[in-house]
Order: sequence, then structure tokens, then C-alpha cells
Amino acid sequence: MPKMILIVDDEDDILFILKNVLSKNGYSVREAYSGEECLEIVKKERPDLIFMDIMMPGMDGWETAKTIKTDPKTKDIPISMLSVKSDPADQKRSREYAGADHHLTKPVDFSLLLRTAESLISANN
Repeated sequence: MPKMILIVDDEDDILFILKNVLSKNGYSVREAYSGEECLEIVKKERPDLIFMDIMMPGMDGWETAKTIKTDPKTKDIPISMLSVKSDPADQKRSREYAGADHHLTKPVDFSLLLRTAESLISANN
């Protein structure tokens, strides 16, 4: 059974591109357009990995990741933040405040995206 990756982003074009890249490489992909929608999916289905945008309307990616990482039922789901925010302080906030396992900067290199997915999923199994 293919590993399931949840992509959380409020931009349709990003979701479309990332879904294509990941699904063509054997992953099952789900999409969420907001932090709130992400949390609903995580409750019902257990993704093997989450790629999450930081800047979204409503609940941002940091708050969403923190909610997932502080819940005993979901804390071990790996999360990679995906954002145009490349400042070291933002990356530090992703790790220390939100509990994210990784931080990728947009525009993302697809080979790096795939290596990150493989690495985070295999480290969690």
C-alpha cells in the first residue's frame, strides 16, 4: 500500500504541482487548503507525512503543526514546513515552536522534496 502524504497549502497551483510530483513517484496524496481542514483529515486518516505551508488564512501552518505535535495520538506524524520564509528565525520557529521535523523553502526543488519525503517517512517507520 502506498504511503500517504498530506499537502496543506492555500494555493491551488502549489497543491497541483506537488500532488503530481508525489503521486508520480508512488505516493498517495491528500490535500487540505487550511490548517483547520488539515486537522480534520489527520483525525480521520493517518498520513505518513505532512508537507505544510506556513502562511495560510485562519490557522497558520505553525499553529497547525503545533496542534498536531502536542496531541499524543498524532505527535509522531512527521511534518515538513513548506514556505517562502527562508529566514533562519522562521526555520527555528518551525522546529522549536511548531515541532516540525523539517523545513523546505519554496520554490522547492522536486528531487529535494522526494528525498525529504523518503527520509522522513523511513525515519518514522
